Amino acid sequence: MSSIVIQGDTSGSITVEAPSVAGTHTLTLPKATGNIATDATVGLGTKNLIINGDMRIAQRGTSATGLGNNDTGYHTVDRWQIWENGSPTYEFTQTQDTDVPTGQGFANSLKMACTTADATLSADDAFAFRYKIEGQMLQHLKYGTSNAEQITMSFWVKSNKTGTYIVNPWASSEISKAYTIDSADTWEKKTITFDANTIDTISNNNSTGLTIYMYMLVGTDRTSGTLNTTWSALTTANRAVGQVNLADSTSNYINITGVQLEIGENATPFENRMYSQELAMCQRYYQTISKMAGYSGPTTSGIQCSVAYPIPMRATPTMSQSSVFRFDDAAAGFTQSSTGLILGSTNNTGTLINITNITVNGTFRPHGKANTATLNLDAEL
Repeated sequence: MSSIVIQGDTSGSITVEAPSVAGTHTLTLPKATGNIATDATVGLGTKNLIINGDMRIAQRGTSATGLGNNDTGYHTVDRWQIWENGSPTYEFTQTQDTDVPTGQGFANSLKMACTTADATLSADDAFAFRYKIEGQMLQHLKYGTSNAEQITMSFWVKSNKTGTYIVNPWASSEISKAYTIDSADTWEKKTITFDANTIDTISNNNSTGLTIYMYMLVGTDRTSGTLNTTWSALTTANRAVGQVNLADSTSNYINITGVQLEIGENATPFENRMYSQELAMCQRYYQTISKMAGYSGPTTSGIQCSVAYPIPMRATPTMSQSSVFRFDDAAAGFTQSSTGLILGSTNNTGTLINITNITVNGTFRPHGKANTATLNLDAEL
């Protein structure tokens, strides 16, 4: 049996025995000289720049229908936005799916299934998964300098629609790379490395620093040029040359999971974070809250509820109400519902909410009527 001996610089060594299995097994070390544990191509801490790349957090729900009809936005799986352009006639259903590659440690994938087909796209049509990353999370890429780093994206994908698909990162300039789905209805792992971006300087703040498009279809506006495989100024015609049309049949679908974006030219195993950690990272951008602390006002004109967010948000969020909140005064045995909530003083850590249609004085305990009402707080990029 052969082995590898790792020798210390002064004394001592470690022997790695070859596995007793058939086939070739390769250990790839970084090209740069240095300690593996601190080499820039390996890094320490959180290496995956993608939050919820394993698609397991879905605070908004697990299914959304009718997507594609001017419906850009977040619908199911956290941090993964649907982006579209044009005036499409196709439609898709999005689901948090349980179809995953066997033996890879994933429980969920994000699925898009075509429900209304369009085999002849308009020139300006485009439909993609879109993922945005804050600029302050990208400073170690050293973009805009001669020391800029390469980045590598790896993911698992499955579709019945074989052919060429395009991934398109965009800062101020942009770059596109193609990958191929080779076998229908089969999970395949893809790895794409993007050149170092020496052109764009990314601001060190909480705004968008890098946007990644994973196209599902495009019209001729984005395919009439030459695929732009190096960072350069945006040219629409070069963004998605060769992209297949996932909307040309209602039999078409695509699933993705295990998405990882990391520094360097080599893909490493997917970073499995704790569920609580992944949820907290998602809650920086979106939260749902069902319980608040409340008290009555000095008169019967209304009450205020104070809400402290479990996780500080990226920015001051916008608020929506899923359904009616109920306010109970246990001492008086009184219950009243509120059909409208008014946002008071607020920031990225909490807010005061004013409810004006309470007509009886008392100390109220607010909660979701029938345990279904939520406050939806949105600070997405």
